[in-house]
Amino acid sequence: MSVTLRKYSRSIHLWLSLVIFIPVIIVIGSGLLLQVKKEVDWIQPPTQKAQNRIPTLSFEQVLDAVNKAPQANLNTWDDIDRLDVRPGKGIIKVRGKNHWEVQLNAQTGDVLQVAYRRADTIEAIHDGSWFFEGAKLWLFLPAAILLFILWLTGLVMLITTLKSKYRKNKFQKQRS
Repeated sequence: MSVTLRKYSRSIHLWLSLVIFIPVIIVIGSGLLLQVKKEVDWIQPPTQKAQNRIPTLSFEQVLDAVNKAPQANLNTWDDIDRLDVRPGKGIIKVRGKNHWEVQLNAQTGDVLQVAYRRADTIEAIHDGSWFFEGAKLWLFLPAAILLFILWLTGLVMLITTLKSKYRKNKFQKQRS
């Protein structure tokens, strides 16, 4: 029984690994980049700090301050994806739909930093949504399920191999 189980596991393991090779390489590569996003400024701009901690800017003042950074090209609220208010650091991060980020002093409205943010694109690549509508659900999710099956078949091969070696060693010791 264990030889047959090992044989089927090896066959399933081989074919599944070929099927999921490309999605898994994409997930691993993008995952490695996401692991170091705080350490690599190219991926995600570092968070600045301001002396004043309490945010006092109005939404109008935030938009006016962001307009002072023309390279970000964030002119209206339609261009802005989200605001990230960090009272502990005294800043407001304004993230645009175009992946530009403007960091503002939360009290004065001074522009502290303007940078392109690649982390969001890398996250979209990582989960598959960057490729096409439905890739996340119909390509990357099945690849993850198949990767789990791959892990199970690898475990079966390991256990059956260890059992076989144990029996072989036990038999050789009895003959000696």
